[in-house]
Amino acid sequence: MDFSLLLVVAVAVTGLIWLFDVLWWKRSRTERLATAEAEGSLDEKTRKRLAKDPWLIDYARSFFPVLFVVLLLRSFLVEPFQIPSGSMKPTLEVGDFILVNKFAYGLRLPVINTKVIDIDEPERGDIMVFRFPQEPSVNFIKRVVGLPGDRIRYEDKTLYVNGEEVKHELVDANPSGSPDEQLLEEHLDGRQHLIYNDPDDPGPQLRELEVPEGHYFTMGDNRDHSNDSRYWGFVPEENIVGKAFAVWMHWDGGLPSFTDIRRLH
Repeated sequence: MDFSLLLVVAVAVTGLIWLFDVLWWKRSRTERLATAEAEGSLDEKTRKRLAKDPWLIDYARSFFPVLFVVLLLRSFLVEPFQIPSGSMKPTLEVGDFILVNKFAYGLRLPVINTKVIDIDEPERGDIMVFRFPQEPSVNFIKRVVGLPGDRIRYEDKTLYVNGEEVKHELVDANPSGSPDEQLLEEHLDGRQHLIYNDPDDPGPQLRELEVPEGHYFTMGDNRDHSNDSRYWGFVPEENIVGKAFAVWMHWDGGLPSFTDIRRLH
């Protein structure tokens, strides 16, 4: 279900009903009421009934401002998302609720996602939400590792950008008690973030390729358990949704938790 489309439709319908009432319907009701009162044929009950706005117009007038504000906030400022998979562990856990900055990479129209105002572009290391190129109705979240024009290679568990190795160092050889999960710190463009590595999984070997103009190369922090650009290719610029910048809640089916509120980097 495309919530953005439903929200746009709801705003349009309630707004049009309210507008038509202001321009035509209310005037017609007022004239009918005035005519009936002039004829002296109204009792008090009937007068109140005629003076009262129809329920549809009453609901439209009440809901339109709320829906319109939600649409503006969600489309141009901040949108919440929930993490459904472990592809970004340890940075993001399943059940984390994140906030996504919708204007960081430019203002886009809702539903059609067309950029109307340029503000900034993604940088290496950003955590980006985007529409999955192979199924645009599905949102993905990954880390940007390659910008337009970059040469990307992934070999023997190591990422190379423009021929230079992206350094990583071991933090914990057994962080969760599982032998197939090493915790590493990766240094990408002077920014540090943690990643998981499975030493027993050879992973994909990616020959050097160049990121086309208007596209980005993304990877999950859970390197051996992430469906990312290594498998399906590049993210087109028009598929970008926004930049994830904070975790505000965690909910895995039990009671919501607010103990791990934090900014993302």
